[in-house]
Amino acid sequence: MAEALALAFTAALNPTLLTVTMVMLFAAEPRRLMAGYLLGAYTVSIALGLVIVFALQDSKAVSSGQDTLGPGLDVVLGLLLLLVAFVVLGDRDARMRERHRAHAEAKGPKAPPRWRTALDRGSPRTAFAVGILLTLPGASYLAGMSRISHENLSTAATAGAVVLFCVIMLGLIELPLIGFVVSPERTQHVVVRFTTWAGANARVIGGRIALVLGSLLLLRAAGAWLT
Repeated sequence: MAEALALAFTAALNPTLLTVTMVMLFAAEPRRLMAGYLLGAYTVSIALGLVIVFALQDSKAVSSGQDTLGPGLDVVLGLLLLLVAFVVLGDRDARMRERHRAHAEAKGPKAPPRWRTALDRGSPRTAFAVGILLTLPGASYLAGMSRISHENLSTAATAGAVVLFCVIMLGLIELPLIGFVVSPERTQHVVVRFTTWAGANARVIGGRIALVLGSLLLLRAAGAWLT
């Protein structure tokens, strides 16, 4: 379960989520927008997570081959995470990012995406819809759901694990919302500093988390095969 929850923190380092947070922080009514966005994000992430986890638990492939599939899945996920860490921490994608930046500059400034325009208008109902549309499953989310499905938990514990994963994943929205209720001015100052730091260091943070998780998964797979 520890690996699944660690993946939730990785899923939280989402550039789109950071951007959404910044947009709502500078809105006229950030609390209402964040509440609407969270409701939408909870709706899709929890519902989809429950479907994925229980579908995997009920599948014959998982139930019949769980003893051999577990270590093999750890190896695959571990190698993928180490590859991500190798590319990110080694800055192996620098040329690709530079070409993308040059291409974007050549095309000139583009219009902001529709979801950002919608959030700028400040409607909680619109924020709810944006939360549903933008909270799409990424690699860390899917890997976390896969890990939860292999924990052999009870139905209630499995559902609770999915909810906890989603709560951690959306922490960048939840913590500012709580802060805005308790101390609005101080919260806005602190969160702006944090999101600026996280945005500047998201690659390094994500790369180090991928390195640690990948190593742990490979070690667990090796231990399972040796015992």
